[in-house]
Amino acid sequence: MKKQALGPCVTFFPQPATLIATRNAVGQSNLMMASWAGIVSKTPPTMGVSLHESRQTLANVRETGCFSVNVVPVGLVDAADFCGIFSGSDVDKPAAAGLHVNDSDKGVPLLTESPLAVECRFSREIELGDYRLILGEIIDVLADVAAFGPDGAGKALAFDPLVYLGGLKEYWSLGSKQGDAYRCGLKYRK
Repeated sequence: MKKQALGPCVTFFPQPATLIATRNAVGQSNLMMASWAGIVSKTPPTMGVSLHESRQTLANVRETGCFSVNVVPVGLVDAADFCGIFSGSDVDKPAAAGLHVNDSDKGVPLLTESPLAVECRFSREIELGDYRLILGEIIDVLADVAAFGPDGAGKALAFDPLVYLGGLKEYWSLGSKQGDAYRCGLKYRK
């Protein structure tokens, strides 16, 4: 496969489309579309989110010490995109987009419409130029009960996650299952 050099850019790598839910110190909710988010450690369970230093979301995390990372289902593409275009400093994004932020039983703001949310307690911040890598201890993962069959097995299509391709500035849904992790590759074992 012939490769084309693109330089030190990060925009072509497929990324999850997530909405980061926060509240400020007086309880006003905010949602920010973020694709630079992911689990960065299993022990301790840690989520990492990269935020520009000017973002209201970053200020909220610093003020309250908690946030959630919410999977964006395909049906929320327009509302989620809106939350990435405008600043929470200027507009009440949840209200404008018709979305709802409610607190979990641990007091972490969650996007009600998300089928999968990761509750995080702020643990530390790493400066990366104009961005801050926010690390949050995962205190719980909450999934929509509709995503599980009668046997308790998860149904991936129930999450219907949106994927962002930054270099193309496009959102995509996922296709079909291609294999079982930690099993399909065993055919190469000698």
